[in-house]
Amino acid sequence: MRKGQYRFIAGFLLAPLALYLIFVIWPYIQTFGYSFTNWSGQSPVFDFVGLDNYTALFHDDVFRTALWHNILLLVFIPVFTILIALFFAFMVNAGGRGGSGGVHGVRGSSFYKIIYFFPQVLSLAILAVLFQAVYRSDQGGLLNGLLMKLGLVDADSPIEWMNDPKLVLWCLMVIIVWHGVGFYLVLFSAAMQSIPKEIYEAALLDGAGRAQTFFRVTLPLLWDSVQTAWVYLGIVAMDMFVLASTMTPGTGFGGGPDHHGEVMATVLMRNFLYFGKSGYACAMGVVMLILTMIISVITLRATRRERIEF
Repeated sequence: MRKGQYRFIAGFLLAPLALYLIFVIWPYIQTFGYSFTNWSGQSPVFDFVGLDNYTALFHDDVFRTALWHNILLLVFIPVFTILIALFFAFMVNAGGRGGSGGVHGVRGSSFYKIIYFFPQVLSLAILAVLFQAVYRSDQGGLLNGLLMKLGLVDADSPIEWMNDPKLVLWCLMVIIVWHGVGFYLVLFSAAMQSIPKEIYEAALLDGAGRAQTFFRVTLPLLWDSVQTAWVYLGIVAMDMFVLASTMTPGTGFGGGPDHHGEVMATVLMRNFLYFGKSGYACAMGVVMLILTMIISVITLRATRRERIEF
């Protein structure tokens, strides 16, 4: 029965492995090679410039500003998204008590799951269109209109949400958190449903409140899911291209006002397609790849805990 099994397995693995090498690994290798050249992106002729592109990155004020913005997003997006998703997941799965002492979610929890997950089915391009209407700076904007109705904003001086240097990055962050909470709520809910109800019931019999049940029971048992969510959200925070390029003002992939809405991806694409500095843009891509890998490894190491079994 074992005769020829390795050839059989290799036959199935050969095609997907070849596709992965051609369409994933090879472009990475090409990008790394182009980062050492002055390639314009169109001409097949280019010169080797060594580390000049990488040296220029450290003297590029726009790129350093974008890097700082990505770091801020890397800190706040995972924290806000995971905390909100954990809270909602706990409430829809173990936020209520049954009359006989059982544990269940709050009333209408199935309906809440659908409502919370709805933003996840929308693409980022659709979200950009929706929130452009929300953040409009005139009276027709949903957010400004609501604040005017409440008397918090003067009709003659509405808030310039996407044109205010102090607000633009936070406005983008709100969209990502709103978009991601539903997905991670479902992820955490699936993990919570695998936790035996007897554990919650024992905690309740011992007099534990909802806060103690969450921090002493739910969170330790969900730590693997939280760790995975943190890595994925870190990757999202290192990108942000679609929203930053479509919603922020500026010439060539947004980034305004005065680069206060800039992220590394917008700087990269502007240099690649708008300025014709493709070799320089490839160097940015390599830096983004290395930073993302380093952050993922650090996150996995820093959040590593002893596995709890039940």
